[in-house]
Amino acid sequence: IGCAVTTGVGAVRATARVAAGESVAVIGLGGVGLSAVLGAVAAGADPVIAIDRVPAKLELAARAGAHRVLDASDARESAGVDHVLECIGRTDIVELAIELVRPGGTVTLVGMTPQGERASFDVYRFVEDGKRILGSNYGSAVPARDFPAIANAYLDGSLPLDLLITGRIRLEGIGDAFEAMRQGEGARRVIVY
Repeated sequence: IGCAVTTGVGAVRATARVAAGESVAVIGLGGVGLSAVLGAVAAGADPVIAIDRVPAKLELAARAGAHRVLDASDARESAGVDHVLECIGRTDIVELAIELVRPGGTVTLVGMTPQGERASFDVYRFVEDGKRILGSNYGSAVPARDFPAIANAYLDGSLPLDLLITGRIRLEGIGDAFEAMRQGEGARRVIVY
């Protein structure tokens, strides 16, 4: 709850303020992106579209309740959604997110690019279309409020966080877990002492 879940769920709830019935595309299905999918599903978004290049992560997103999963090469099929959440932190994906959101829609930047990197887009078209860009730092969380709310949502079954756990490891396996993370394998691993 203390990191990826709060960041992803908070981006949906507190930053973008996704309402029931609004359409959402989540680009990037690491722990944060999968948490955003869970948050969008729990908010009643429809449809929730999950986008990544790793088939196993698309499968996890489907299990998390995404209505549609798309390989990243097919991302443009999600054009016209109310909300796009960029959960990778790459400028080319930021630009794609701005392209995909509908006129009047909201792009929420959750992924962190390296400092100093800049994205570009057609400013005239952006303004003409009335699009919005929001930055979401740690899901705009207030931990004293949001941690208990997320824990309660897990306990009542509306936020199935167990789906994010793709492995349980011993402390001595942490090096392998970091390597798996670097390779983009799985979502989250839990250290069992």
